[in-house]
Amino acid sequence: MSVTEDTVLSFARGHRLQQDRVRDLWLVQAPEKAFIIEGAAPHILGLVDGERAVGTIIEVLTEQFSAPREVISTDVLALLSDLTEKGVLRA
Repeated sequence: MSVTEDTVLSFARGHRLQQDRVRDLWLVQAPEKAFIIEGAAPHILGLVDGERAVGTIIEVLTEQFSAPREVISTDVLALLSDLTEKGVLRA
């Protein structure tokens, strides 16, 4: 599936974003495993709620980080597409 700015995503069943405060890490918890996420990924995934379109997420991040929309868009679409292909996110 191709993720576009019109796509509305949510975490797949059994997957969730979680902060490990002891280790100061962000994780995506999945059945029987966990993925450490870094950089902008926690900010991006924190906006994935099953209601917002990817384009809305890009707009929010553009305002938060005062960065060019094209740069944010490229990074967001790449991350969300990758996690959708891996079954972490679903449309």
